[in-house]
Parts: sequence; structure tokens; C-alpha cells
Amino acid sequence: MPQLQFGDLACDRHADESVLDALLRAGAAVSYSCKAGSCGSCLLKTPQLDRLPAKWQAGLKDAWKASGYFLACSCHPEGDFTAVPVGNEARSRAQVAAVERLTPSVLRVHLRCDDEAFAYRSGQYLTLFRADGLARSYSIASLPGEPIELHVRLITGGRMSGWLAGPEAIGAEVQVQGPSGECCYIAGREDQPMLLVGTGTGLAPLYGILRDALRTGHRGQVHLYHGALNDSGLYLQDELRAIAAAHEHVHYQPTTLDGAGPIDTVVRARHANVAGHRVFLCGDPAIVNGLRKKLFLAGAALNDIHADAFIPSRST
Repeated sequence: MPQLQFGDLACDRHADESVLDALLRAGAAVSYSCKAGSCGSCLLKTPQLDRLPAKWQAGLKDAWKASGYFLACSCHPEGDFTAVPVGNEARSRAQVAAVERLTPSVLRVHLRCDDEAFAYRSGQYLTLFRADGLARSYSIASLPGEPIELHVRLITGGRMSGWLAGPEAIGAEVQVQGPSGECCYIAGREDQPMLLVGTGTGLAPLYGILRDALRTGHRGQVHLYHGALNDSGLYLQDELRAIAAAHEHVHYQPTTLDGAGPIDTVVRARHANVAGHRVFLCGDPAIVNGLRKKLFLAGAALNDIHADAFIPSRST
């Protein structure tokens, strides 16, 4: 049976196990959240650089890839393997500066980062670490240079969201890891039309991407759709309507399941042909994955479709 070395811990790894699952079974204290290679919480490092395929490093910064960082939940090595914990070299200190309740179930969280070198693009995500090691990943809604803004869905019984909603979070010291992800606006092709579709707090990266595109002079038509089950799930409507009113090429459409119907149906009805569009999809995995396929068939090039599915935490 293959051996897995993690610091002073040595354990067997079953043939069908990821490095993360093997470590958890052996009782190792490792952070994780989604177990789907999407959040970055389970980041580890290995000296075996020649044994790191791209799928184990999806969404990581190039410098991290070159240094041997990988996602433990995606890692299924053949034979013996060595992993080491990621320490403060991959994290920056921060403070919870402010928390605002945008709706009964959505928080706007501002972080003040101590590290001015924490450079990010709007729409990427970071992993937030509480002092006790609890980790959750959130998309970045702010523009570079602004205090980091996150939109957090308040979940009943949620350990991180519940803590952020309480008075003890304000001023608390935390750590941030990242940024990661490729769902962000890259300057260039300023006349290319853009289609942005998000559900729930999937609006967060789109809010950043939209403002970043406008800040850098994007001229093409921009259509932003934000979907929720009902009106109570929509937020930032006044801000987004103000942005649309100030830019004639920006169109904002909030939509609800109990109103116009499923957001994917609404989008497809209004955008039958998306050839030449740059597409950003964020939020519910089923909607994101379904729309990605439908919009590809409607003409969007694969390399112009940027998707970020929000996968719920599987950690306790």
C-alpha cells in the first residue's frame, strides 16, 4: 500500500483515496472545505515537483505551482508521496474591519490586509482562516487597492458565517490565503460584449468584474443578470442600477425564480447567439455547469467562458 508522509506523520493511503482523505483518516489537522478542488482551503506543498500534474494545481498562482503547492483534495498520486503543511509564507494577516447585513441572509464583509503585497484581481477568491484554523473561501468583490470586500451567505448553523455575523468578529485578527482562480477581467478586447450571470452571492465576483471592466475602459455591451429564489435574495440593486444608469452600455437585470422563472431560461431566451461574447458564470453549481454548456452551444468560445461554481463546505 502506498505510503504518505506528512511532517512527522506517516500513513497508508488507499488506492482510491485523495491525499486529503488519507490525512483526515489518519487524524492529521489539515484545513479543507469543499473537497472538490474549488476553494483552495486544502492547499499543501510537496518537494516532489516532478509529480504534480496541472489538475492538482488548478487555479493556483504560477509562483505557487512552481514552488510545489497543490490541492490535497485533488491529489491522487501513484506510489509513495510526501506532503508538507503550508505555513505563513502563503498567508497574509488581516483584520475584520466591518460587517454589513445587505439582506437577512447576505453579509458584506470588509477586511483590512496587513500585507500590501496581497495583490488580487476582482473576481478571484481567497481563503479566510479564523484564529482556530477554520477556513472558508469567498470571492473578492472589491477592486484592487480597496479594502477587501466579501459577500458571505449566512447559513443556519454555519460556523464561519455565523461568527462573522456576530459582534466578536469585528476587529478580529484573521489570515487570508490566495488569491486564486481565473474568473476575473483581463484588460484588452474592450469592444467585446460581455455576459455576466450569477445566482445568490455569485454576484460578488461579478460586481467586482463589472466595476473593474468599467475602470479599465471596457466599451462593449455588458449584460449582468443576478438571480435568486425571490426578491429577498436580491441585493445591491440600487448600486447596480446606478452603475447601469451612468453607463449606457451596461444593462442590469435582477430575476427571481418565482418571477420571470429560472435564470438560465431567462438568459437563453434573451441571448440566443453569444458568439464573440466574454462570459462569466458564478454561483449555484447546477446552473453554472448547465449554462456553460448551453452558452458554448450558443456560440461562445470555450476560452471565453469563465465559470466559478460555489460549492458548499463539506467540513464540520
